[in-house]
Amino acid sequence: MTETDARTMQNPTSAGQTFLQAMQDKLQTTSDQITGRTGDKSSHIDDLEKNIADLATQAGVGEQEGENKTPATQKR
Repeated sequence: MTETDARTMQNPTSAGQTFLQAMQDKLQTTSDQITGRTGDKSSHIDDLEKNIADLATQAGVGEQEGENKTPATQKR
């Protein structure tokens, strides 16, 4: 039996806490990576939307600010 195994058997609470801390650290790292990727994608999507709006405006099909995005129904 190794020294680490012997210590684990003597103090299972400490070993459990160490394991849980390691798992929390891994989960936090993964969460940070996901959040970072989401932020990057969001930024890219915002850039694409702006570029599309700019191209539409240059082509003369862009909406003026304040216009409705859906056609208004006519009232009789």
